[in-house]
Amino acid sequence: MSLLVGRRELLAAGVGLLVPGAALAAPPPRLAFAVFRNGTKVGEHVITFTGDDDARTVSTDVNMTVKVGPVPVYKYKHTAVEKWAGGKWVSVDTTTNGNGKVYRASGRALGSHVAITGPDGAQRGPADAVPLSHWNQASFGRPLFNQQEGKMLKVTCSKVKAGHWQIRGDAEIDDFYDAQGNWMALKGKLEDGSKLEYKRI
Repeated sequence: MSLLVGRRELLAAGVGLLVPGAALAAPPPRLAFAVFRNGTKVGEHVITFTGDDDARTVSTDVNMTVKVGPVPVYKYKHTAVEKWAGGKWVSVDTTTNGNGKVYRASGRALGSHVAITGPDGAQRGPADAVPLSHWNQASFGRPLFNQQEGKMLKVTCSKVKAGHWQIRGDAEIDDFYDAQGNWMALKGKLEDGSKLEYKRI
């Protein structure tokens, strides 16, 4: 249920500038979204930002419950902590709970490469790889990895127009940003054909 709008789960849960080093623009203290599946609200996605350009922490908290009538059939919780230093991405650590199954993933920028670890083991990413973090559109100019599964992604990111990016390949997502470059909305298609939508709250 990653923001990849996954190809392997219900939603598998968080990027127009091509800035060297995927530089971190000054974000607001908090971004919050209501999450909808086929028009029905299933949860919320909240991102908080602490620190400054020298050392910033980006914390993500996603909680979703999908119901059939009044009965919950899928519960999902995802947390992620990104670390930035000097305006550059340094690390990410994530924990995901999908219907009681818990797994963790991480990524570390090590200079010569990015060390990525997920449920299926470890791999090396390119030195300029970064996690797919939808709030930071500067990342769309870099190799991306799935921060929930700990795997490099095969995606193409295209800027349709100012404030609108398309991600295609391992994911089918459209991200939208306001005039200040802040993440504003998301639309995606899930593996089962249902529609995913994020609306800023």
